Amino acid sequence: MNGSILISGLTYISRSCSTTFVHAFDVLGDPVRRRILEVLADGEKTSGAITSVIQEEFGISQPAVSQHLRVLREAGFASVRADGTRRLYKVGSAALQEADMWLRRFRHLWDQPLDALETELARGRRDRRMAGEESTKREEDT
Repeated sequence: MNGSILISGLTYISRSCSTTFVHAFDVLGDPVRRRILEVLADGEKTSGAITSVIQEEFGISQPAVSQHLRVLREAGFASVRADGTRRLYKVGSAALQEADMWLRRFRHLWDQPLDALETELARGRRDRRMAGEESTKREEDT
């Protein structure tokens, strides 16, 4: 296993891969935490507002939501500040940027097919627009 580190009985990672990235994807692997980040993507939210959304969508308790918020804070995905008696959370961009940097080496796997799809969609819009213009011109000529 030259160049690899045994993490568990089944998982090896490259020595060139920071364990921060593995941890980041462990944090992001939970659907509740991903949803909390989606809620925070729109801007700063109170812990009560976050809890309301998460309880409604996932049916979990307030202490469970608090635990997810703590995990996000400790991993750098969220930060919190006090505003009187309220606690306001926002996305911590540094951890997301680190995960994005790690993903960059894989981005070519989906960027090119998406670029090709975008080209085909534009071609289809152009063809529909031209067909509509020809139809309008024929109607005007008659």
